[in-house]
Amino acid sequence: MNPSEPDPATGPDTLIIRPARLDDLSQLTALEQCSFRDDRLTRRQFRHLISRGNSAVLVAESGGHILGNTLLLFSRATANSRLYSIAVAPEARGRGIAKRLVEAAEAETWRRERAWIRLEIRKDNQASINLFQSLGYRRFGEYGDYYADHMDAWRFEKRLDQRLSPELARVPFYRQTLDFTCGPACLIMAMQTLDKGLVPGRMLELRLWREATTIFMTSGHGGCGPYGLALAAHRRGFRVEIIVSDPGLQMLETVRNEEKKEVMALVQADMEAEIAQLGIPLQFQPIDLELLERKFRAGFVPLVLISAWWLYREIAPHWVVITGFDDHFVYLHNPFVDTDQGEAPADSINMPFGRELFLRMCRYGRKGLQATVLIGPQSTG
Repeated sequence: MNPSEPDPATGPDTLIIRPARLDDLSQLTALEQCSFRDDRLTRRQFRHLISRGNSAVLVAESGGHILGNTLLLFSRATANSRLYSIAVAPEARGRGIAKRLVEAAEAETWRRERAWIRLEIRKDNQASINLFQSLGYRRFGEYGDYYADHMDAWRFEKRLDQRLSPELARVPFYRQTLDFTCGPACLIMAMQTLDKGLVPGRMLELRLWREATTIFMTSGHGGCGPYGLALAAHRRGFRVEIIVSDPGLQMLETVRNEEKKEVMALVQADMEAEIAQLGIPLQFQPIDLELLERKFRAGFVPLVLISAWWLYREIAPHWVVITGFDDHFVYLHNPFVDTDQGEAPADSINMPFGRELFLRMCRYGRKGLQATVLIGPQSTG
């Protein structure tokens, strides 16, 4: 049922589920006050959430009265949504309104091309636990001391369309240990996929970073470009192919100092010469998802450069690993785990991104540089 359609089983005062409007603010804040003891949303917060694009407030209304609501928060880039809260007026409980709101939240999540919905539930809220488990949600983690009264929370999630069956590679996850080692961390994941005997660790991560660094950042440590990562993998016997959109100098906008730019140009020229001498395939073309899927199915693990703006609102290049495809999404391992925002490694594994969104993410800088390094099985010759 469409969330905006009436429920014929509710009688003369038909219940409808619809997006909240600004003229609902008084009823929403009143419902919040009678539903929660702590962490209540204010009128101002509701106004902001109703007006902004990466959240949705849905209400259950009957006869002009709001009997319940739910709040969804949408990730900036991933195909996950978070069901932040659900409230039902005391006089309306036991009528299945919470279930209707959850179903409407799932429909809205799917409409926005999100594949999973996640939420937290107090460990002592057995009624909510029973509801979500009955609707197919699975428990996958917990947060200690999560609520204002120090109660712990269970974490639940649901995959919204079980017909999706992504072809996922068994890519081991490796979390980068330093802010500037996303590229080496991704390369470790790719190499370990293809060589089960490879032992990951910080020493290898730093060794790869030293070999692959080609970029001076505005401040701090340098980063790794596609040529450096490709050469580091080739030295370890892996098959390598490189695809970049622009044959020119890469990511010069990350630095302002002319001397640093000159160093970057020299390093890149030296790497290009080595790539040519070794016969590593190098193509200049935009990212082609069909090509990446073919390479993936042929046994290659693609490392892709994205803009960190889509994940963390930071203007910086960032490497991720493609772990799978289906008709709707591209799946990625993200080596960075933002523990400051409460993330765990599970939040960075097989992250789904809508195909169109993924293509927008894979552009960095004013020139919109696109770069992919394909890591293949080690040569047996």
